[in-house]
This record gives sequence, structure tokens and C-alpha cells, in this order.
Amino acid sequence: MLELSINEPDRLVKVAHALSTHTRIGIIKLLLTKPNVNIIEIAEALDIPVSTAATNVKVLEEAELILTELQPATRGAMKVCSRNFDDVRFILNPIAYYQNRDKTFEIEMPIGHFIQFDIQPTCGIANSTQMVIPEDEPESFYHPDCRTAEIIWFRKGWIEYRFPKKLPQDAKVKSLEFSMELCSEAPNYNNDWPSEITVWVNDVEVGSWISPGDFGDHRGKLNPDWWADSSTQHGLLKTWSINHDRSAVDNEKCSSVTLADLRLEDKPYITLRIGLKPDAKHQGGINLFGKNFGDYPQGIIMRIRYE
Repeated sequence: MLELSINEPDRLVKVAHALSTHTRIGIIKLLLTKPNVNIIEIAEALDIPVSTAATNVKVLEEAELILTELQPATRGAMKVCSRNFDDVRFILNPIAYYQNRDKTFEIEMPIGHFIQFDIQPTCGIANSTQMVIPEDEPESFYHPDCRTAEIIWFRKGWIEYRFPKKLPQDAKVKSLEFSMELCSEAPNYNNDWPSEITVWVNDVEVGSWISPGDFGDHRGKLNPDWWADSSTQHGLLKTWSINHDRSAVDNEKCSSVTLADLRLEDKPYITLRIGLKPDAKHQGGINLFGKNFGDYPQGIIMRIRYE
């Protein structure tokens, strides 16, 4: 998430300017579903001249809203674009904002600290230095070395985590969020490999998101040198959120489940299950990324906002 304060007026103006046209918003929206697109593809998708696409990409790049990379092409090199942030927050009253931030409980869970699972091959776990377990042996997920995991993948089933809930006794929860980097699971990688990934909280199905693919179009920014270029490289950063009105994925409603349905007061912890429903239309598996793999330096982050 990109946070911009009124105390940083130059950067605030630059980003606001970059977001001030329908064309540039269209480019960012396009990169949500197609993580890596070249200038010509952007022009074709938005039905604009290539020169217009290039000019607007430069504005977004200078505002650090997107990243660009030169890749070899038939003639010379082409500029490939990807999103740098999924959320932008403008803080116009920093005093009130930082006071409110004190009423947020946040904790990051390493992806290897799962408490139970039920998965089927293909599957595997690797950390920053090596494969942790032999591939396609689900029983090896019980090995203690799995706690060092930085990438976990499986074709079917689910994996579950348990988060502590440390709030003041009189706290009234306003929202609950889980943020993680993930994508589909295909042999090697396949950018067009949809998978319907579902999240459950306290055994309640919160909602699903369809990952468009298992991404290998660019090397993951955090991937260790030993990780092969032919393997999965990165995912997308997605956030499931639940409040008193609904549940959402990246602020798009995914179900009518509310905080009341989760019965948070019943236990001193919160369970998170990530998996694939047996009846899901797209059975494309899951890759889950840790702090030192993929594009985003984080494990699974839970945030509770309360008053």
C-alpha cells in the first residue's frame, strides 16, 4: 500500500496528477488482470495510439504507481509494465490518522507456521536456500523444517493458520483484513491458468477470488538465485476484508458474510484457511508466497481495526 501525507505535498501532487485521467486509470485497471503488459498491448486494449499509451505509462512510472522493465523483443527491446501498488491512501489529516492507527492490531504470520492442512499433489515447499521437502509428498508437510517455508504450493485442498487476537477488553472490532501474495499452481508456470481460491475465517467461508494464472512472466523481485527461471515467479497481493456490512476482496464485495458471522468473541485466536473448494469451477491450485519470495516482502498479514 502506498500512503501519501499532506505533509509531503510534492509527491502527493505527482500521484494525484497521475491518477487524474481515465486513460491512466484504465492502464492501472488493465494491469490488475494482466500483471505484465507491453506498450503495444496497452494501446490495443484501451484503443489508443501507441504514442499516447507510452506518454501515460511514463507519467505513471514517474509517480511510482507502476514498474517498467525492458525485455528483449523481435526488434530491439520492449517496455513491459506491472503494478507497483494495489492500494493508495491519501492522508489529508495526519494527526487524526496517526491517532486512529493506534487502534489497529496487526500481525504478520510466516507462511510456514500453518497448524493443519489437507492437500493433494502437485505440492511442495521451498525456503530461501533450498527445497525443504521432496516434491509431491503431502505427508512431508509435517516436517519441522516446513516452518522455514518461503513458498508453498499445492494443486488441491487447503492450509490453515491460527492468529492471536490481542485486543483491549472493551475493544469493538470494526473490520478484519488478511493480506497475502498468491496465485494459481500450474506445471512450471502458465500465465493463463485460472484458479478459484477461497478463504475461510473461523470456519466461515468468506469469499473467493479467481487468480488469472500462475505467473512466470518476470522473475520474482525477491526470489533467491537458486530458484529456476522456469518455475513460478510471483503472485498478486490480495486482501480479504470483513466488516459489519459485507466481505470483500480488494474492496470488491465477495459475499454477505459479516463480522457477526465470525463470532470473534468466542476464542482468543482467529483461524484463517486458504484453499480450493472441491466443486470450484476453476481447479488451478495455489502458490502462496512468503517474505523472501515473489514480488512483495511479506507473509500473511492480519489487521484488526477497532474502537
